[in-house]
Amino acid sequence: MKDLPSSQPNKRPFLIRIGKALRPVFNKLIARDSLIPNTPVLDPDIFPWTQILQRYWQDIAREFHTLNAAGTAIPPLRALSPDHTRIAPDTRWKSFFLYGYGVKVPENCARMPKTAELISRIPDLNSAFFSVLEPGAVIPPHYGVTKGLITCHLGISVPRNADDCWIRVAGQKLVWHNGQCLLFDDTYQHDVHNNTSDTRIVLLMQIQRPTKGMGRIVQNLFLNGIRRSAFVKDAQHNIAQWNQLQGTMKAA
Repeated sequence: MKDLPSSQPNKRPFLIRIGKALRPVFNKLIARDSLIPNTPVLDPDIFPWTQILQRYWQDIAREFHTLNAAGTAIPPLRALSPDHTRIAPDTRWKSFFLYGYGVKVPENCARMPKTAELISRIPDLNSAFFSVLEPGAVIPPHYGVTKGLITCHLGISVPRNADDCWIRVAGQKLVWHNGQCLLFDDTYQHDVHNNTSDTRIVLLMQIQRPTKGMGRIVQNLFLNGIRRSAFVKDAQHNIAQWNQLQGTMKAA
C-alpha cells in the first residue's frame, strides 16, 4: 500500500508562523479567561461527555476493530498533514479522521455510525480521529498550537505492558487504560513512546477550551484563522484523496 504522494513544505504556512510567534500573548489571554484549570493534566469529569464515551467505549472499539478487520488502510499522519513531519518522522503514527478542525469527514463517519453519533454530542468539538501508534513509534517532544484547545484520549486498545507505552506531559508520565479518558493541555511540552510489541489505539479528540471575555474572542479568531489556512485545507484535501484512492482500489 503506497502512501499519498507528498512533499515536505519548505516552511510552515504564514498564519501558523505568525500564530506561533504570538502564541505566548494569545495563550496568556486565553489562560487568564479560562473557565477550567490551566494545569497540564485535567480531570476528565469536568466535561460530562467523557462519561458517555467511557460508558460506550466498547461499541467504539468494536467499530474500529471491524473497520480494521475489513482491511481498511489507516493512513500515516505525515501523509495527510506534511506539516506534522517533524513529530511524525516515520509512518508508524497513523490517523483515521472523523472530524478535522470542525469539518466532518462523511465517508469515515458513515463507516463508524455509533462512534460518529457519540462524538457529535460533544460541545465545541474541533477534531476527532483514531490515533494509532505502531510498535516502536515515538512522537518527539513538542507543543500544541494553541491553549484554546484541550486534548482528550479515550483508550481503545492499550498494550498489555502499559508501563512501556506512555505519554509525558510537562514532565508527568501518564499511561492509558482501555475505556478511560485522559485529558490534558497540549501547549505544555509532551512526547509519546510505544516501547512495546503491541499497537496502541486511542480516540483522540480536541475541544475548545471553555473561556470568557477577551480570551474567548482571541481563541475564536485564532481557531477560525487556522481553519481557513493552507495547513488545514491541505490536510482536508489529502484525506479526501486518500479515501478516493482506497475506494478506487477496492473497486478494481
